Amino acid sequence: MPNLIVKLYSVFFKYQQKHLLQTLSLSSLTDQKPTNSFGVSSRPHESIAASNPSFTDGVATKDIHVDPISSLSLRIFLPDTAITSPLPSTHDYGGYLPPPGKFHRKLPVMLQFHGGGFVSGSNESVGNDAFCRRIAKLCDVIVVAVGYRLAPETKYPGAFEDGFKVLKWLAKQANLAACGRLDSQSHIFDSFGASMVEPWLAAHGDPSRCVLLGVSSGANIADYLARRAVEAGKLLDPVKVVAQVLMFPFFIGSTPTHSEVKLANSYFYDKAMCKLAWKLFLPKEQFSLDHPAANPLTAGRQPPLKYMPPTLTIVAEHDFMRDRAISYSEELRKVNVDAPVLDYKDTVHEFATLDVLLHTPQARVCAEDVTIWVKKYISLKGHEFSY
Repeated sequence: MPNLIVKLYSVFFKYQQKHLLQTLSLSSLTDQKPTNSFGVSSRPHESIAASNPSFTDGVATKDIHVDPISSLSLRIFLPDTAITSPLPSTHDYGGYLPPPGKFHRKLPVMLQFHGGGFVSGSNESVGNDAFCRRIAKLCDVIVVAVGYRLAPETKYPGAFEDGFKVLKWLAKQANLAACGRLDSQSHIFDSFGASMVEPWLAAHGDPSRCVLLGVSSGANIADYLARRAVEAGKLLDPVKVVAQVLMFPFFIGSTPTHSEVKLANSYFYDKAMCKLAWKLFLPKEQFSLDHPAANPLTAGRQPPLKYMPPTLTIVAEHDFMRDRAISYSEELRKVNVDAPVLDYKDTVHEFATLDVLLHTPQARVCAEDVTIWVKKYISLKGHEFSY
């Protein structure tokens, strides 16, 4: 069973989250205004960690707003292993384009999508910041945490479209960086009108080794993006999605699984809360627990599963959503996709990303296990490049 701290925090979390869901539900019923296209990407109650462009803890971070017509934002996590020349510990790293002919490290890029049932959470929250720092250091990757728009201000498919917009932005950034290497003085603007190339990604990012990692509702977004990447093919060049990690995916369906019956009142997110979150996320006329965004095994989803990238699934023992995630993984394995499941005993939904509060040994083990698996697909030869 989970320890006492986990149980107590679960009670507090469920009280707070149910209040939030009920408040948002009430406001969505009384608010006659159209969907807010600009949207919000965090809630006032979230504890936010400030970005820090210094490598004092081994990872530098910066926030960028990549879309002037929406609240979509990114937090970039750059491990100091990308820097070949040591910087003073007090120095803020701005990024650079290395001199021609000089070898430097190019790191894989991981797009990370936070949880929160589509209605809460933030890429800048204390818990998500700590988790992304841990993953950036262990996996030796540049983590790009996506601050997608939340429901009900922005309904489906807003959060999914935000994810794909970032995937395309990453491809544009790679192409802009290539142009910049040809003419370092050129002033090129990206499609959002933001000022030129992002220096951290230009200097150190290798988008040909892109991993998608989603937590809870973020896992649904990651899985959607994996499908879109397969369909887009070379249109996303040079971005290549080589693997995805689905952590406690926010899957559900109209036909209950064994865990959805047995663990309906589980810790943190229970089934009733999950249904209410889906009602807030999906447009009223589209609401169904078998909506393709909710149920990965809904008939007719494209592309065929055999084209999906390698997919690692993380589940928790006391999470009512676990069985459907396991079933999805089983379907992937049936068509020869590398799709293992890691099941952690005495754990709850989102235990790995709540470690800043819960301090569970399973969270540290989980991050290490994710690292071992991910490195199979990102540890390619020739990871150093020269202009």
